[in-house]
Amino acid sequence: MLVRDILKNKGTKVYSIAPNETVYQAISKMDKHDIGALIVLEDQQLKGIISERDYRSKVILKGRSSKNTNVHEIMTEDVYCVTPEESVEACMSIMTDKKIRHLPIMKDDTVGGVVSIGDLVKSIISKQKFEIKNMRQYIQGEATYPG
Repeated sequence: MLVRDILKNKGTKVYSIAPNETVYQAISKMDKHDIGALIVLEDQQLKGIISERDYRSKVILKGRSSKNTNVHEIMTEDVYCVTPEESVEACMSIMTDKKIRHLPIMKDDTVGGVVSIGDLVKSIISKQKFEIKNMRQYIQGEATYPG
């Protein structure tokens, strides 16, 4: 299974924020959409990503104010990205290795979607259920018509 297959089901909606907006605005947007990260875009160009983890580690635990801290001050700038043709397994490997939970999907220098660790796990489980169902049908078919 490829990332593009996940995007077909999930959609390509990208929730984003500008680097000069406040962390409070970012957290508010994440809460509104029930998501764990936002893509940081400036003039439609990827500048970084801000996650709940960034908020925890770089605002709360440092005693900063989310209303007085801008996104660019705490965002992760070195963002790992993949293309729609990347395999789910490769994405899982990147996320596990880098200890990240979100991967922007780049298509022609544009963010064309985002996959989360949950999206990947869901697709793997779905694929496994499909394979198990097919194996059961095959085995039951063999048991009904011995050879």
